[in-house]
Amino acid sequence: MISGKIDKTHGAGGSETSGLIEEIFREAFSNEYLDGLNDSAVVPGGNRLAVTTDSFVVRPVFFPGGDIGRLSVCGTVNDLLTSGATPYYLTAGFILEEGFDTDDLKRIVKSMAETAGEAGVKIITGDTKVIEPADPKEPGLIINTSGIGFVDSWLRIFPSEIKPGDSVILSGNLGDHHAAILSERLSVRNEIRSDAAPLTEMVSHLIKEDIDIHAMRDVTRGGLATILNEFSLTAGVRIRMEEIKIPVSQSVRAFCGLLGLDPLYMGNEGKCVFIIPEKDEERAVDIIRHSRYGENAVPIGRVIEGEACVTIRTAVGGERVVGPLYGEGLPRIC
Repeated sequence: MISGKIDKTHGAGGSETSGLIEEIFREAFSNEYLDGLNDSAVVPGGNRLAVTTDSFVVRPVFFPGGDIGRLSVCGTVNDLLTSGATPYYLTAGFILEEGFDTDDLKRIVKSMAETAGEAGVKIITGDTKVIEPADPKEPGLIINTSGIGFVDSWLRIFPSEIKPGDSVILSGNLGDHHAAILSERLSVRNEIRSDAAPLTEMVSHLIKEDIDIHAMRDVTRGGLATILNEFSLTAGVRIRMEEIKIPVSQSVRAFCGLLGLDPLYMGNEGKCVFIIPEKDEERAVDIIRHSRYGENAVPIGRVIEGEACVTIRTAVGGERVVGPLYGEGLPRIC
């Protein structure tokens, strides 16, 4: 039985490595593709392939509302979804620092398996390495996940499709994940929880109901402001937000006020911004609100003609330019 702490023998390729794979990873991720334990998984395919990869280094590895395992699945699944793909498969690579607790690893792997099941994907192959810890007093882990999905031939979801008159819809409150991680790092007690969630139901319902999505993106590092600036530059349009419509919980707003943070630049792990034609706005908002994790969805702005930039109309009636994030958006949130 695997117990105690990770040591270098768990990454040496021998019986200890086999035990780690069998007792922790295979037990949690078991499916018809992974169980063969081949060097690569052979899976059914499709015409248009979507592939993404991401690495997760967040500390602490457990935080209110989630952990690094749930985060690694949500982040990769959501990247596939926002390209219009239906996610099917994930790979999982674990870089374990010597001394990491095997019980914590089991919790994280179980969380990944549960989140993958919620998202409708299978973890089909992976890898494990053991390295010396950066901080022997607090050994951790890094998880890399790659995702594979398939895109229907008729879908065209690209920022270049954005047009003046389009509506900007946000699926829910900003800043929850960033504030949860930072609160934990600073030992601040509050009710803030990470929003880490797979957005499979929300996106699939919009596509199934023939909503003409011009662009969408999960609102992670860099925040909403950075994503909208990228959209604006790609499409050559101006995007105007309405400050009073942007949803932020009271707890996160108070936390931001205390530390001088702006929710527009804070990372999230369960929020998506959609750019859709104005004619579809009301129906799209209703679909999102009736999907899991979308109950606080709201239209927050409009695409208009003009020089490529992002602005926000303030609560007092003024208007200012909102640029992208510059520098490091501390802390590391994924």
